[in-house]
Amino acid sequence: MSGDHPSATVGILPVGALGAAFFFHLTRGLCEVDGRVQFVERRGSSRGGAVRQRGSLTLASSGTTFNLTAEEVCRPDLIGCLEAGWLPKVLLVCTQTDQLLSIMGDYVTLLERLALTHDLDAAVERLPLLVLSSNGIYHERVRRFLVELLEESMLYGRLPDLWSGAMGRIVGKLLRGVTMQTGHREGTGVEAVFHCGPPGRTILAGGDAAERRRAGELLTSLGGWFEVAETAPAVRVEFDKALVNLWGNLLGQLKAISDDGTFQLLKVREIYPEEEWPEVRELARHVVAVGRAVRAYREPESFEEIYQSALKIAIGPREHVPSSLKWVEAQLHAGTLQPQLSPTEAWLLDPVIRFASTAGLDDSARYFTSLRERVEERLKMAIEKWAIDSLSEK
Repeated sequence: MSGDHPSATVGILPVGALGAAFFFHLTRGLCEVDGRVQFVERRGSSRGGAVRQRGSLTLASSGTTFNLTAEEVCRPDLIGCLEAGWLPKVLLVCTQTDQLLSIMGDYVTLLERLALTHDLDAAVERLPLLVLSSNGIYHERVRRFLVELLEESMLYGRLPDLWSGAMGRIVGKLLRGVTMQTGHREGTGVEAVFHCGPPGRTILAGGDAAERRRAGELLTSLGGWFEVAETAPAVRVEFDKALVNLWGNLLGQLKAISDDGTFQLLKVREIYPEEEWPEVRELARHVVAVGRAVRAYREPESFEEIYQSALKIAIGPREHVPSSLKWVEAQLHAGTLQPQLSPTEAWLLDPVIRFASTAGLDDSARYFTSLRERVEERLKMAIEKWAIDSLSEK
């Protein structure tokens, strides 16, 4: 056990592909499964119940499979954790992006419960630092939603006045963790195996600077690869990652689904050709234009500097298959694929379309709207081709 942070505790919410990868590296390749890092169930999730019912969790790395007992590494939801007398110092939130707002509701409920038995300062002190690690451009929206929930709680008398000083402390605990950590799930339900990718960098941004550094120190002490953005705002880090995600996931889907609807998994090295793909630059041009409008990018920064920096990151994991391509494959096999973007991509495209329209960047708004339509048309073709092939095999 590391002596740097003997009381360091980290919750990972929920059990999932990204969370499993974080768990693997924060326990130094499962060499320090000592209770300091625990999975936290998402309230209302059936997966956590399935893990508890099975009694074990299966992780894999570099061809080796590891079985962990659920009792050893899994906790109930946040309120259940409080009732059991355990709350993590840091909570890595790795849910689907469209589940983040419900997590904010749980967080406020946790504060309300703490305030019943502690004075306000002590209740706020016990609140975990939240590190939102899902993909997307959402930090500002989630922060506004958190404030609205807190104000509503004050209105109904569930919390005392927070504007005298506590509000800033609470909102300062909301951090953004923009991550390049990879991992994927094989199988479903109790048979699922979570494959953990190699260590990937996570940049911590947003929130209070001191809390950000505290989270970074704690997570790093446990063996994680976390870096603190001292000056860059959360939206800047989100836009940098959005470029990588949009290239790999959306343009990747356009390449993975052929003109006749045939779908195939593609690795990063197959998505990006040796010579520059013109649309990679075109997409970047629009993302950077919108990023400048919302001050994610500073005017002195050249487009080429931003573009080349993001491209270097995007093409780095050459053997990695983008998560959205795996998602399409799984949905096709299950017969549940719909001709629409997954929530992850929607939380990337919807904000940039909205920002572009508000900033008067009509050309960029039209480009992103067209990109959505093209991807959804390809998904429709893949669904139809899969259905035809399935019938012919019967």
